[in-house]
Amino acid sequence: MRLIDYIDGLFIDVPSIPNYWMTARLNTELKGNASVWYTEMEKIHGRRNWPWWKSQLIQKYSNGTLIWQKTISFENDKYSVDKDPYAWCLRQYKRLRAIDTQMNIVIRNHKLLTQMPGEL
Repeated sequence: MRLIDYIDGLFIDVPSIPNYWMTARLNTELKGNASVWYTEMEKIHGRRNWPWWKSQLIQKYSNGTLIWQKTISFENDKYSVDKDPYAWCLRQYKRLRAIDTQMNIVIRNHKLLTQMPGEL
């Protein structure tokens, strides 16, 4: 997930970056079996854009154990006034995205609000 966050961040920071630059770098960023998997996928499917590769990476490497761990971490991390609100929201947002990549913003915001004590 760090690689996905990194590449997504690059597209946000430098919107003019060509898509093929990032997807071409995947083979150098992925190591071991992941690099072999990428090479085989590229042979089968050809050059694809970043959203396609992102979904393939999530599908390949997001398993039940990871989702369970992220769910437990999300549920146990309640907001409190001693925490940095930005860091807490970002951490929880990333956990929700790992749990369900298709979750819409309304549901995501509702889940975040349930982690905050009292009324807002």
